[in-house]
This record gives sequence, structure tokens and C-alpha cells, in this order.
Amino acid sequence: MDEKDYTLLQLLEENCRTPVSDLAVMAELSEQDARDRIGRLEEAGAIRRYAAVVDWERVGNGNVAAVIELKVSPERDFGYDRIAERIARFPQVRSLRLMTGAYDLQLLVVGPSMNEIARFVSEQIAPMDRIRETATHIIMKTYKENGTVFAERGEVERLPYSF
Repeated sequence: MDEKDYTLLQLLEENCRTPVSDLAVMAELSEQDARDRIGRLEEAGAIRRYAAVVDWERVGNGNVAAVIELKVSPERDFGYDRIAERIARFPQVRSLRLMTGAYDLQLLVVGPSMNEIARFVSEQIAPMDRIRETATHIIMKTYKENGTVFAERGEVERLPYSF
């Protein structure tokens, strides 16, 4: 992978719907070279998939999102990998990361209500072998997601001022 590949990856991450002709110009490549490089990056697994960033609050789907932190006892010869593989299978789990700090794993979970998220954690996650502790944080508002700013600041209404 070279600097041109990194440039293409950054451009695609910013907006995956950018036409290849525009990507080629921005990366200073021919259109065919850009196409070939993107194809190689897809085959190599560097590009996992193309996705949209959706403001679900604006859509009003009623779902609740939460960050779940887990303290986990690592398994000999496997570390955190096997427990992470089990947790990743749940459709409610949108992302799963191994972290430094007080907790080992961090999950982003989505469900139809706070009660459903609480039930998911208490019935599916907490009872798993090797889970020592959980902490659940409900996401109240998203200001920025994957580089996209959601919070739009409207005009501030100024009150008249007089003496």
C-alpha cells in the first residue's frame, strides 16, 4: 500500500459515493488506476463495506443506543477473542472493541427501548462466562458520528436590548 492508496481510503471514508472520476482527480491518478486500486483494496479486505451515516434521531425510529463496557477475564491461549466472537453474533451489537483502561470491551448496542437494552445486558451479556462486570451508558444525543457532524446550530434569537 502506498500514499495514493491511503489518499483513496481517506476520500472513500469521507464520502463513499464520490464518483471514481472525481476520486481519481483528487488522488492525482488516472480513472482506471483509481478503479484498479479500489478493487485491490476491496479484495485485500482494507475496504470492508460501503455505508451511509444515518441520523436516526432525525428519522425518529424510536430506537435507543447504549455504550456497554465489560470487564472480562481473558481466556488462556485465546485472550479476549473467543468471548468477543460470541458477543459479536448478537444483532443488537453494532460495534465491539477491545479497549485500554478500566474496562476491557466496549459495545455499542441498539434496541427499541431502555428496558430492552437492560434485558439484553442482564439476560444475554452479564451471565456469560468470563464477564466480571458491566457498565451501561445510554446515549442521549449524538453530535458527531464517523466524522459527520449532526448538531446543527440554528440562528440564536437575540432579545432586544434597551436602557
